[in-house]
Amino acid sequence: MKPWHEEDAFWQTFAPTMFGEPRWAAAAGEVDHVLALAKIAPGAAVLDIACGPGRHSLELARRGFKVTAVDRTTAYLEQARQRAAEQGLTVEWVQADMREFCRPEAFDAAVNLFTAFGYFENAADDRKVASNLFRSLRPGGALVMEMVGKEILARIFRERDWHEEPDGTLMLEERKLRSGWDWIENRWILLKGAERKEFRLAHRLYSAAELSQLLKDCGFASVDVFGGLDGSPYDHTAKRLVAVARKQTES
Repeated sequence: MKPWHEEDAFWQTFAPTMFGEPRWAAAAGEVDHVLALAKIAPGAAVLDIACGPGRHSLELARRGFKVTAVDRTTAYLEQARQRAAEQGLTVEWVQADMREFCRPEAFDAAVNLFTAFGYFENAADDRKVASNLFRSLRPGGALVMEMVGKEILARIFRERDWHEEPDGTLMLEERKLRSGWDWIENRWILLKGAERKEFRLAHRLYSAAELSQLLKDCGFASVDVFGGLDGSPYDHTAKRLVAVARKQTES
């Protein structure tokens, strides 16, 4: 049986929920913040790892960056290619597992956004992804990661939740934490009329200190953490965990 993150049916079923129009509309502002945090120079080569349907890749390309976008989901890449063609944008779309993709010193910056990290039950796989990102950056290059932080989840945790989509679809969520707060298991159910779809997904949880240490262990010279892409502090009011890791410049 495939792990949940390799099930195309999961990504296709929840695409309207995860990547609805509000999320697409937010992409430009999110890219503004990423560029400010990472101090990415105009025309730089940028890697978008786990790019999904290409929200940020397309926006970066629109601004003149040389973008390589990597994802494993065929439907998302097809949608991204179509949008790029319609908008006259050039992006290199690559279908690959993030554990395998690596181009040594090919990029000035890399982004991994929207909790697209920690999918793998074996923690060594997370380290492999982080190491690949380090190796793919040129000296002085920056990585921006954005996810739900362990401290934030502890503050807002709800075992069960639900909301209604604009089209009337009901989304039900159930969450369970593994002892030690290192792993969260989720049960998602979509109800639309008589239709019912259910999937289970899980991912590793990182605190700011744990993520920073992982990135430093993989070679990054410095890691700064923030409570959002807007650069706000990672304190008791933080909404997201954002890490900006930088590779040492050549001496």
